[in-house]
Amino acid sequence: MSTEKQSTVAPTTRVPDERLIEYEGVRGMFQNMGRRVRGGELGFLPVVVGLAIIWTIFGSLNSAFLSPTNLSNLLMQSAGVGTIALGIVCVLLVGNIDLSVGSISGLSAAILASVFVKMEYPVFIAVLASVAAAILIGLLYSFIHLRFGVPAFVITLAGLLAFRGMKLWVLGTQGSINLPYDSFLVRLGQTLFIPTTVSYIIIAIIAASILLFGLEHARRRKASGLSATPTSVLIMQAIGLAIILAAAAWYLNRGRGIGWMFALFVALVVLMHYALKRTKWGRAVYAVGGNQEAARRAGINVSAIMTSTFVLGAVFAALGGILMAGRLAAASQSAGNNLELSAIAAAVIGGTSLFGGRGRAFSALLGVLVIQSVDNGLILLDLESSYRFMVTGAVLLIAVIVDSAASKSRRTHGRE
Repeated sequence: MSTEKQSTVAPTTRVPDERLIEYEGVRGMFQNMGRRVRGGELGFLPVVVGLAIIWTIFGSLNSAFLSPTNLSNLLMQSAGVGTIALGIVCVLLVGNIDLSVGSISGLSAAILASVFVKMEYPVFIAVLASVAAAILIGLLYSFIHLRFGVPAFVITLAGLLAFRGMKLWVLGTQGSINLPYDSFLVRLGQTLFIPTTVSYIIIAIIAASILLFGLEHARRRKASGLSATPTSVLIMQAIGLAIILAAAAWYLNRGRGIGWMFALFVALVVLMHYALKRTKWGRAVYAVGGNQEAARRAGINVSAIMTSTFVLGAVFAALGGILMAGRLAAASQSAGNNLELSAIAAAVIGGTSLFGGRGRAFSALLGVLVIQSVDNGLILLDLESSYRFMVTGAVLLIAVIVDSAASKSRRTHGRE
């Protein structure tokens, strides 16, 4: 009689995947942050750390760099380029690129000055004319890209040359057109700053709005049976943000304060952040950037999404050119030249992927602060423009290396 050897297998206990764990409470918030950083989800951490290092270095080399007056000027200088970078973020999110944003911004400034000064139309008519021209350019780009399959790189490279020539044609033999110093646009770019009391009121409204939106979002998630951020964490985040912004406003108000032009740029960033994160269109943008074929099969109108991003890229380039014209009180032949490099660098440094599907509107804000801080600091050190280009290129390369390393870490942890 044969006996069959029996073996007993101890029951296995399923260990939850750490990626799926969400710790509760304030302590849990920091645990979740640490877990995401270990998993390669760095978010804006590298940009914030890099910005702190840049400010520390330049502040130690020249005490004027961190003065309230210089920081106020730095923010004002960031508004125009940052607005252009915001459009670049939209284009990059769907996996395209626009090399002509500098030329579009220069052409828009030329149209603005020509309509406003030469033709003597009201400034808002001139702004509308510039934006309308940008919309037509975006529609032209999307038509060529979708109808003939020409890569966006080639289309916008041709646009860079064509619209730079058109800018020269609009300006004519005079070469530049000065804007009246008493016009609203010039005052917005040079002399209009938020009153101290108003700045604190705006900060309180921002913190309260973030808290209310967070509570409403958490309520909807709980109603759907999903995990939600605890109320204590939301309150702490709102208070922490209010303290940071109030401290920054207090320091800047010791000098000229916060310019309305920079506030307008931040408002555009917040608006685009909401559109990308909270609307059906925004989710479609990320889907198309992640996988066009999968997005098409999911019922997303890929052509419409592509068209909208091309148009937004051109419109934000036009608005950036208008802001810079107000800042300089003129539209000249050099307006917009090489701005596409700074705008693309700002978007990438801020964390937007060159391959689509990943990035945020706030990438434009943080990225342009890095770019302008480097440029401003090197100018204060009285270094030649050649050094400024080299240092900016090095910062861009470091940002891409950090992003690539983070992407590799996410793949290793199974997040991509």
